[in-house]
Amino acid sequence: MNFDFSDDQKALRDQARRFLADHASVTRVRAVLDNAERDHDPDLWARVAGMGWLGVAIPEAHGGLGLGRLELCVLAEEMGRALAPIPFSSSLYLFAEAVLAAGSQAQKDQLLPGVVDGSVIGCLATAEGPGALGAGPLSASFAGGTVSGVKIPVTDAMVATHALVLASEGQGTSLVLVDLSGPGVTRERVRTLDPTRGHARLTLNAAPASRVGEAGQGMVLVEATLDRAAVLFAFEQIGGAQRCLEMATAYARDRVAFSRPIGSFQAVKHALADMYVAIEVARSNAYFGAWALSTDAGELPLAAAAARVAACEAFGRAARDNIQVHGGMGFTWDVDCHLFYRRAKLLAVQIGAPQVWKEKLVRRLELRNAA
Repeated sequence: MNFDFSDDQKALRDQARRFLADHASVTRVRAVLDNAERDHDPDLWARVAGMGWLGVAIPEAHGGLGLGRLELCVLAEEMGRALAPIPFSSSLYLFAEAVLAAGSQAQKDQLLPGVVDGSVIGCLATAEGPGALGAGPLSASFAGGTVSGVKIPVTDAMVATHALVLASEGQGTSLVLVDLSGPGVTRERVRTLDPTRGHARLTLNAAPASRVGEAGQGMVLVEATLDRAAVLFAFEQIGGAQRCLEMATAYARDRVAFSRPIGSFQAVKHALADMYVAIEVARSNAYFGAWALSTDAGELPLAAAAARVAACEAFGRAARDNIQVHGGMGFTWDVDCHLFYRRAKLLAVQIGAPQVWKEKLVRRLELRNAA
């Protein structure tokens, strides 16, 4: 079993890294940060669509490249490395994956070609405030072809054209599709820890909606979608963590204190070594997750939870220690370290906090051991 990417996939990674270095610099990230009315970089989004990356895991029958999830993992890592301020994760890891898994043929024909060319931007609306998903009843409800309720926060909802909304239906829950340009939809921008990624309060008042998947299976579909997305987010987090390690290492070589580069001091060397170890542990788990995702293996739920936990730990540590190696300067927006620190904090909670995934990991290990 070969847990490594092919030469073609590595070539895709190199191409993506060069492209993002040229077109997704920190300057672009700061342009979104400095404008409270901007939630993403539309020019970068159009360029990424033009590269064909939005369709990398979407079948050719729907206008995509039909390559696979491994290629999407490669791109996810590079997006995380560049802190790309675009709705890549919402539209592909969550929305497109859910539509591919549970959408009807008509829904796939309607939505997926638009996802590929960038004209359809999707988001997943599950949260209704603080707390773990499924910890309490949903206030959003679906009946008679319409959905009503409030979802907050919803990542990329300000720029999305469509949303998949988790809502109660009868005694169960269903996942429903809402056209956000239709009636009964109100969006309000909300502030979060990372202003370079837009979030919104999504208010639905008898908004027209259609079910995705079977009635009463909404939570099951969302959990399956989150498992697949966890692997992709893990690669995005590893990309950000690796960049933090590179930034810290470069600074430790150049910064001089007491007539010596600070990288020669034991405390700094240990911090860099700990960052490296955490990233490699996360990478190993993410590669296992990528294999399970690409082969639809039965180990996917376990592999996804392991990848998610390890990636949250790696990016969190790397972002935090990068600031410390820089002498604490990362606590100001003027230093790029802070951009990565904020993104690490955001990604750690976007599809469920690390504690939630640790509990999933324990439950899934117990189930495997009991089998």
